Amino acid sequence: MSPTNAHGQPIGEPVPDWEPRLPPAQTTLTGRYVGLEPVAATHAPALFAALAAEEDDASWTYRHDERPTDEAGMQALVEVWSSRPVDVTYAILPADTGTAAGVATLTRIDPAHGSAEVGAILYGRALKRSRAATEAIHLLARYLFDDLGYRRFEWKLDCLNEPSARAARRLGFTYEGRFRNAMVYKSRNRDTDWFAMTDGDWPRIRDAHERWLDPANFDAAGVQRTSLSDLTGGFETVAAQPPQPPNRPPVAG
Repeated sequence: MSPTNAHGQPIGEPVPDWEPRLPPAQTTLTGRYVGLEPVAATHAPALFAALAAEEDDASWTYRHDERPTDEAGMQALVEVWSSRPVDVTYAILPADTGTAAGVATLTRIDPAHGSAEVGAILYGRALKRSRAATEAIHLLARYLFDDLGYRRFEWKLDCLNEPSARAARRLGFTYEGRFRNAMVYKSRNRDTDWFAMTDGDWPRIRDAHERWLDPANFDAAGVQRTSLSDLTGGFETVAAQPPQPPNRPPVAG
């Protein structure tokens, strides 16, 4: 039951001794399978090779930017990503190669309320469905919650981007609702689905991530013994399911 004020009105639970948090820094995050470095011009050639072949077109569908067609175009994108005054875009470097194979951005950072979003996630072909890809998001969550003391970590997506929604749920994010007509990008509408995890969710999600990332969870061929979805299943605290995407035909009846 919520506490009440002197007028008998329900109010939110107290947050004792809350102080604004520090914003994420341009720092390196290192895990067992992957490292994250603030993106820089030196990453552009590897990112172009990993992310910008014609076969990667589908990976750019739900991004605000277009796939660069040459290395100079990737250099220009990296310059934009690295020069944003508030966002922090990381190059994702799998430990087995040490070269950039993807990017992810901490954005909509609100130190006053301890909230940040991970967005613009783009994995190269070798990074998709890998331990390194999972650990990259784990490192960002751990940095925000454990190092900076944030209260909320968000994941937002075009409601039609079902692979992104599956990834959010697998990683332990909770679906919170749909914001209709939230954006116009690439001359089309975007209804935005919101997912998030909180500092209250994080201890059990962190434990699930660590159990899944443990080398003992993989056999000699690298096949997982227990899926991360099995470990994070049932974490959602908001009893809501995404509504049917708007371009699907209505159910007859």
